[in-house]
Amino acid sequence: MATQNLTLHEQLTAGRSARAEHPRKDLARLTTGDRDPLGILTEQNATRVQELIPLRQERMAASAFAFYRGAAAVMAADLARDPNSRIGVGSCGDAHLANFGFYASPERSLVFDLNDFDEAAWAPWEWDVKRLMTSFVVAGRQDGRAPKVIERAALAIVESYRRGLKDGLRLSPVQRFYTNVNAEQILDRLEGHSRRALEEALTKARRRTSGQAARKLTAPGPDGRARFVDAPPVMERVDAVTAHDFEELYRAYQRSAAIDIAFLVGHYSISDFARRVVGVGSVGTQCFVIALEEAGGDILILQAKEARESVLAQYGGIPQPKPMLDGIAGFGEGARVVGMQKILQACSDPFLGHLKTPLGDFYLRQFRDMKGGIDVSTLEDESFHGYAQACAVLLARSHSQSPAAARVSGYLGGGKRAGTALVDWAQAYADLNARDHEAFVTSLEDRTPQNRDVPREESVTA
Repeated sequence: MATQNLTLHEQLTAGRSARAEHPRKDLARLTTGDRDPLGILTEQNATRVQELIPLRQERMAASAFAFYRGAAAVMAADLARDPNSRIGVGSCGDAHLANFGFYASPERSLVFDLNDFDEAAWAPWEWDVKRLMTSFVVAGRQDGRAPKVIERAALAIVESYRRGLKDGLRLSPVQRFYTNVNAEQILDRLEGHSRRALEEALTKARRRTSGQAARKLTAPGPDGRARFVDAPPVMERVDAVTAHDFEELYRAYQRSAAIDIAFLVGHYSISDFARRVVGVGSVGTQCFVIALEEAGGDILILQAKEARESVLAQYGGIPQPKPMLDGIAGFGEGARVVGMQKILQACSDPFLGHLKTPLGDFYLRQFRDMKGGIDVSTLEDESFHGYAQACAVLLARSHSQSPAAARVSGYLGGGKRAGTALVDWAQAYADLNARDHEAFVTSLEDRTPQNRDVPREESVTA
């Protein structure tokens, strides 16, 4: 019987019954045999922009956490080998702590939520939880936090996620849909130095607008219109052939955007294109910025980012629902990214659009638009714990949009048994990630030029 036809009590009971076939203690099992993490990364690199691969490698080599950020495909392949609950939800696919942050709502207030959906797809609920928990373990170790502090934060993630689901089930689906977290609610979880650090981050985020980006990244060309300033390899102008292709791409975007946005951008015309390198895991995929300019000189910058198959499907082997497969077949992987973002976020960028073109599948969004984040290394231990709780609550809110949310809640129960198993897994996977990082760095030593100046990634992905 379909989940939506069951009562809440029946769904909770179905979740509890799932423990018999898929015990919660099995969530601790980490299968390490038959792994080829470096082979997976090499396979990904083979289809990316080749001149950017050294930059991706050096960014990932910088630390164990940087490697973790770039190795979502490796983790998906590892998760595929382990037992799972078999309860699937709409998942972020890359729910590490740096993929939560601030951005502007359509009402121009700052909200806090998940902000990266390149890998979003359907998967067992615990895959996102494990990715989030492990990111806190890896980051906590890197920052020199005490083991007890790290374990407490990891356990808090499970408990906050469990409570978040339970609280959400007291609401109607429509009420859950409109639930969001604003910047002030995150401030309330922090104290002392950590609170001041966040206040500074919020101030910086409010300044990160399209206008600020235009002033920083463009200069008037011979005709007076905005032109992107070359700063290779992070920012490079595109050649004429690519620019012609992007004229077609932009017109296709106008057809896919919401009618009000299509009307709005009709006030602007294309001024310039450039290739832009962002993040860690995304380096080497196609990413462009588009400068639009209107008659009065206002500049709006959009970002067109390549959308590839989700690692949850490609390396995790999770069969995707038919509506998602039909959407991808008709409109490309960009439709998956945009669709999942709108499901998982409380409020999303109204400029979102998707394209299926000869250049590849893309999704478009505003560039920056008050995006900001929290540097967890600046947080005191108590605030580190509070930030872990906040991320877990938001992850629960995202998962609660799926019809199987009540089954997840029933499966978790009181949370103690699942929490212990998940923390054990996260600690073990952090060890495995450290070994993978070491092997990765060793593999680069003989082929990476020494003392090369490598552009640092921005602290917050645009």
